[in-house]
Amino acid sequence: MDLFKADLIALAQSPLSHWLEVLPAQLKHWHHHQLHGEWAHWYSCVRQLPALNAEQVSLGDTVSVSSSAAASAEQQRIDGLLKQLMPWRKGPFNLHGVAIDTEWRSDFKWQRLAAHIGDLSGHQVMDIGCGSGYHLWRMLEAGAEQVWGIDPGQLFVAQFLAVRHFMPAALAARAHLFPLGIDDLPPLASLDTVFSMGVLYHRRSPMDFLQQLHGLLKPGGQLVLETLVIEGDENSVLVPGQSYGKMRNVWFIPSTAALLHWLERCRFKQPRLVDESLTSVAEQRRTEWMQGQSLADFLDPLDPSKTIEGYPAPRRAVIIASA
Repeated sequence: MDLFKADLIALAQSPLSHWLEVLPAQLKHWHHHQLHGEWAHWYSCVRQLPALNAEQVSLGDTVSVSSSAAASAEQQRIDGLLKQLMPWRKGPFNLHGVAIDTEWRSDFKWQRLAAHIGDLSGHQVMDIGCGSGYHLWRMLEAGAEQVWGIDPGQLFVAQFLAVRHFMPAALAARAHLFPLGIDDLPPLASLDTVFSMGVLYHRRSPMDFLQQLHGLLKPGGQLVLETLVIEGDENSVLVPGQSYGKMRNVWFIPSTAALLHWLERCRFKQPRLVDESLTSVAEQRRTEWMQGQSLADFLDPLDPSKTIEGYPAPRRAVIIASA
């Protein structure tokens, strides 16, 4: 597919080249059988974005690209096109003066883990369930050689392509996102670092998921796992009813102690907790760019220490382990 041609060329030149045994056929199947009904519109918005030189680029807390040549009319055009790709959930971004205030302040999460992941220089890095790819740019900032994101959400793919459109060519050539889920991946056994943030609790079989993550890493590779947790000992696991925080696809929320135990059972070495904190309404909230319900709507209005269903309010942990 032309859409992913440059990504496949980069893959062929990387230590992950054996992924090409299955990936082209998967992308072809996606293109012919799995396109979202809005994909043509979303992709058209991306293709209509103006071509502007990236004079200044920052991959910091706000991923930013700017140019002195960006006129007011071009900014209005960018704003109008990007708002057709709403809701924007992970960010923030600033693209030629258009500030995208996303639902999640994803920079908060990055700040909690950045000091613990070490130098990513030269690393082949993958982000499982990467959304719009905000953290892919932060991984490049941390020194990664190539970053590979997967997410089956096709709106997220369009958002990533929109951001990458404005990046300098040399930087854009190092960031990739494929419309896949982890079940589509073979055991690559060749990644230096794998990030999984906000995915574990959506999996019906958390042990199988952890084993899939292990299979992606080369021996000694690093896992960065961020997920919902509860307080308790190594036998404490919350299995919600029909929903948790109005999310219907939450299956298991372990305590941190239980999660560390699970990782050891799945052959990870030296798993360690580096951060645990409650999610605040400053980190996840409704904005101009995400106008639906957000965290404040998911909590008990009389007791914000609980979800609307009466479960403990969202608490998130970051754990690092080695394969």
